[in-house]
Amino acid sequence: MSRYRDVALFFALALLWGGSFVAIEVGLDYYPPVLYAAYRFDLAALVLVSYVFLTDAGPFPRTRGDLAAIGFSGGLSVAANNSLLFVGQQYTTSGIASITYSLVPIATAAVAAVWVGGSDLDARGALGVVLAFVGVALVAQPDPANLAGGVTIGVGLISIGVIAVAVGSVGLRTVETSFSSIALTGWAMLFGGLLIHGLSLGLGEPQQLPATALPAVASLLFLGVLSSAVAYTIYFTLLGRLGAFEINLVSYVVPVVATVAGAVLLAEPVTPLTVAGFAVIVVGFMLLKRHAIADEVPRLLSRVGGLL
Repeated sequence: MSRYRDVALFFALALLWGGSFVAIEVGLDYYPPVLYAAYRFDLAALVLVSYVFLTDAGPFPRTRGDLAAIGFSGGLSVAANNSLLFVGQQYTTSGIASITYSLVPIATAAVAAVWVGGSDLDARGALGVVLAFVGVALVAQPDPANLAGGVTIGVGLISIGVIAVAVGSVGLRTVETSFSSIALTGWAMLFGGLLIHGLSLGLGEPQQLPATALPAVASLLFLGVLSSAVAYTIYFTLLGRLGAFEINLVSYVVPVVATVAGAVLLAEPVTPLTVAGFAVIVVGFMLLKRHAIADEVPRLLSRVGGLL
């Protein structure tokens, strides 16, 4: 029964994270982008920190390592990443944004190799990283006459956000924390949300209360509650059960969900180059993680066999 539950949770996570890119597209019609990102994490932090207070015996950060972890996660993975994602998604579709975001495991491995050393980044692993960014270039479809506009600028901003996530994730590995991963995520969302509000004010965005139109309310609730607070709880639950490699595979289901949902719900176009770019990114991931794949495939096949 637990095997079926893990599979159900895995696909629920893919649906929630894939749907978030569509929800961002919907909400951008009602909010300035950075303020919208701030509201997402106001709501997410309220839900997740409340959950932590109810369930965790030690919910408060107590050590320098805790504060450093909140800084890495809240400052980079939440604030920098999401500000760039929400701004970048003004210029592109939810499918393209999600495909660009599938660079996260690859960028994280590359940053780890440079920062703390990593055995995956040999010559073929480095080729995998290069191929992944070539795939993103195919997705972006850059116009040499207009490199500062259109899809190119959106993909560029989201790619910088991906690098911020990678640096934040690797930085997190360098510190020791005294509280749970879910507690860390809640405090990071709170800290990151405050930073995003400050950035919104600094950029001169018009400040407004949350919109009351049904699409705006639905998209914000989906982002703040489902694809943030609930999804990250699922993520850490599965991380403990499945391990990092298997849970990272969700990064390659999410773009499929986002692309299909964007096409069906928002009539977003899907071009052959978009599909080809995603395929090249997946090949890059397979090259980079070929040793882990060789180790994990027998276990995955055994798990699938146990379900059948």
